[in-house]
Amino acid sequence: MRRKILPYNPKLKEFARQLRNHSTKSEIKLWKYLKGKQMRGYNFHRQKPLLNFIADFYCYELSLVIELDGYTHQFQDTIIKDAIKEKELKKVGLSVLRFEDNEVMNDLENVLRVIENYIDRYEITYP
Repeated sequence: MRRKILPYNPKLKEFARQLRNHSTKSEIKLWKYLKGKQMRGYNFHRQKPLLNFIADFYCYELSLVIELDGYTHQFQDTIIKDAIKEKELKKVGLSVLRFEDNEVMNDLENVLRVIENYIDRYEITYP
């Protein structure tokens, strides 16, 4: 299968690099389990520009974006921006899993289980 290249705003490239260099504690914690194809052999990227957004984590092979929501995601304007981002990512065929920072920090096993369950469903649907 030929790899589908998703467009992105090149102006976001430097900002994504800055975000990678200043990751949150929850991003660092989850990244330990996603990097280096540790998650069932799938390659994840962090702070990946997609369309006009930056995804916290992205796996091309799974068409999956993982977003971690900190306290700012409780504000109304951020909720609206998150909804727009998710809608646009879904339009190009991506799935989005969202977790709150405290879930990653306090219940990482369940977060990893949800990701693994997504992979199980994906592999059954797209063998």
